[in-house]
Amino acid sequence: MTPHRVAVLALDEVIGYDMSIPPQIFNAATDEHGESRYDVRICGLDRSPLRVHSGYAMVPDHGREALAGADTVIIPGTRIEGPRRHGTLPPEVAGALELIPPGARIMSICTGAFVLGAAGILDGRPATTHWAYAEQFRRLYPEVRLDEDVLFVDDGDVLTSAGLGAGVDLCLHVVRRDHGHEVANRAARYCVVPPWRDGGQSQYIERQVPEPGTDGTAPARAWALRRLHQPLDLAALAGHARMSVRTFSRRFREETGMSPGTWLIQQRVRHARRLLETTDLPVDRVATESGLGTAASLRQHLRASIGVSPLAYRKTFRAS
Repeated sequence: MTPHRVAVLALDEVIGYDMSIPPQIFNAATDEHGESRYDVRICGLDRSPLRVHSGYAMVPDHGREALAGADTVIIPGTRIEGPRRHGTLPPEVAGALELIPPGARIMSICTGAFVLGAAGILDGRPATTHWAYAEQFRRLYPEVRLDEDVLFVDDGDVLTSAGLGAGVDLCLHVVRRDHGHEVANRAARYCVVPPWRDGGQSQYIERQVPEPGTDGTAPARAWALRRLHQPLDLAALAGHARMSVRTFSRRFREETGMSPGTWLIQQRVRHARRLLETTDLPVDRVATESGLGTAASLRQHLRASIGVSPLAYRKTFRAS
């Protein structure tokens, strides 16, 4: 069987971790005789040395000509100025992308999605990128249906992954799609990574609570955070802020971008996650302490927000 040809286009300044994922995962995808299912080639716009964001340089073995014979093209994360800052695609990058054969599969890892966005490849499609750059991506590429909560998006011939390590999830998914679970699991075992991760990128997003202030709804929010284990409703929050319910709701949305009820659930889930990470409390006690009521309610809200059960979350994030 002729190996599937994969070209990884590294663009200055490339993210080294992202760039290393495809050759590691795809070269570990072998048949029962140990023969590789993929032929992976790292290429640049030419064969000149290019900068890696981690503080070193690399020399690709191939230039842009490798794209012309590729079955799959992958754009790893990059700090390239035009796509990342201005929504524009440098002519030399546009010319390279034109070499990709019709029908080839196109993938991005992390901020590589900015390159696909600048090329118009993601217009009207679902996609993802690193959660920390989601708002910047939306401003630059409003036609893309961005979802920063997932680890990867498979839209058939165009696939995108979230930040950094999610590139592993995407590449294993592609191996699984191409050759089945057995080959994907074999590659995962060799690379000592899980063959499948539950949940999405949202479980890693750091959401800061605004510092309490003297104006607006911030004091009421600070007051609520100290009482998450107690029943709290909109009237109580508005009363603490000395506002009418209507005024409080309007001001709250202006300051936080969400309704009081949505914010309160988010903070209860956040507190539950902290308890799961740092204590041995039973799940039903975590639910009570976070104000979510029952273990069933906690499971429901945790799955809705980050896609995993309380026990799975504790197992993943609790230090041994």
